[in-house]
Amino acid sequence: MSRQIVLDTETTGMDPATGDRIVEIGCVEMVDRMLTGNHFHVYINPERDMPVEAFNVHGLSEEFLSDKPVFAKIAQDFVNYIDGGELIIHNAAFDMKFLDHELENIGLKSLSSQCSVIDSLKVARDMYPGQRNSLDALCKRLGIDNSKRTLHGALLDSEILAQVYLVMTGGQDSLFGGDTAIEQSVEVSQNLMAALADTAKVPSDKTRVIYANADEVSAHDAFVAKFKK
Repeated sequence: MSRQIVLDTETTGMDPATGDRIVEIGCVEMVDRMLTGNHFHVYINPERDMPVEAFNVHGLSEEFLSDKPVFAKIAQDFVNYIDGGELIIHNAAFDMKFLDHELENIGLKSLSSQCSVIDSLKVARDMYPGQRNSLDALCKRLGIDNSKRTLHGALLDSEILAQVYLVMTGGQDSLFGGDTAIEQSVEVSQNLMAALADTAKVPSDKTRVIYANADEVSAHDAFVAKFKK
């Protein structure tokens, strides 16, 4: 069983070394490339002011966050949630430096020492060199609905990133009953599968039909993905 956690954070700024803090963590779980509905989401009191530049990005005010738990109160629940999972993060270096800083500040092991991480931004740059590869740009390119993303939000961005990542890395989820947006994004693959299935249903009397199983389809998608790069 493969367990992956798609993760995003919102912060007060760009650098924890200068006093910036995490104000929101959002995670969604995938098991064997299927979204499970098991989410982790918290708002965090950063114990400092909210710069207007950051507020304009995520809309989380000092007042709203004032009664939320501090990071130390939610840290163990967060660590327990991600335990055993592989992390998928867009521009992973940014989120990881904040998470490592927060964990180390309260005497816990850094996230970097506990988890393997896939940077979906690097995956996108390898697939689409020289193009814009922000989350919004990828949604537009891959036909994924992000109309609810008027402001950045950690949980919503994680849900959208999960869809983007599945499509970029093969879209198997859509072939086996996954999210509607992903299904639309890999319509060509589905049409091809349907055409092959229709052909297989009308064999000659002496033809033996062997249908591909899920593992074989997955292996085929991985093989094709190499050429997309």
